[in-house]
Amino acid sequence: MQRIFAARLLASFVFALASASLVSAGHPLVANEGQTLCWFDAEGQCIEKVKLTGAPHDIHVLEDGNILTHQHTEIVELDAESKEIVWKFDARKLSDVKRVELHSIARLPDGNLMVALSGQGTIYEIDRSGKVARQFDLKRDHPHPHRDTRLVRPIVDGDNWTYLVAQEGDGYVREYDRDGKIVWEFDVPLFGKEKKGGHGPEAFGDSVFAALRLENGNTLIATGNGHSLLEVTPAKEIVWKVEQNDLPGITLAWVTTLQLMPNGNIVLGNCHAGEGQPQIIEINREKEVVWSLMDFEHLGNSVSNSVVMTK
Repeated sequence: MQRIFAARLLASFVFALASASLVSAGHPLVANEGQTLCWFDAEGQCIEKVKLTGAPHDIHVLEDGNILTHQHTEIVELDAESKEIVWKFDARKLSDVKRVELHSIARLPDGNLMVALSGQGTIYEIDRSGKVARQFDLKRDHPHPHRDTRLVRPIVDGDNWTYLVAQEGDGYVREYDRDGKIVWEFDVPLFGKEKKGGHGPEAFGDSVFAALRLENGNTLIATGNGHSLLEVTPAKEIVWKVEQNDLPGITLAWVTTLQLMPNGNIVLGNCHAGEGQPQIIEINREKEVVWSLMDFEHLGNSVSNSVVMTK
């Protein structure tokens, strides 16, 4: 019995040493827990908090360090130093339907903002005064004000761009041109499994949360309650994936935000996974965890969004 215990202890020690060699330095970042935004330093310490009036589903760090996010349907920009709101616009003014929700925003190359309104099912390009420069309607197989979209990301090509839209309610990633034409789409697979309700690791579905276009032309997809990452070619072939239990000691639940790091690593959100599981994870292409953040004191089990400050 003592030999078995010693062997296990040695194995644990060797694993710890191997794991330590993979760990990168931490990252300063901003993440939300419900309506609260938390700023973390590179050592993983929460150094500042701001309470919003609604829980955001999208967070951006602008070039000057300001934070672009939203509270309910109101888009807000927070000063990098004071954390005070220096600009705001209620996107509800763009809509003519009874119930809308805002789940994604983005700064565009021309200085305008992209606004995705669920319920209305429309992508808008607006200036700082709220004047609409362009708009188009999304294809919606299952329209719903809470599920029409999650994150939307522009794919910039010179002076033009398209939009990669995670359509949670439909279980599709669709790429639209600025006239609203679908130029590519991918039906997130269930891999032969049945859908199962809930939000934690026990749930399952195709409620896609985010997608990014890679330099090689493939698309990286965070499948939400599909508990996975998928890399998909233009021909819709899955060439790489991270499944629920692929990362040692980690169980993926609702896979949310995606961020590509300058070194090629991927930062992903792990929402609703429960205590003892990291909320934010950085992995390399070998599916090795090189950094993670787990903080149930300042965050919790509903960290839907985060963004690493890379500058």
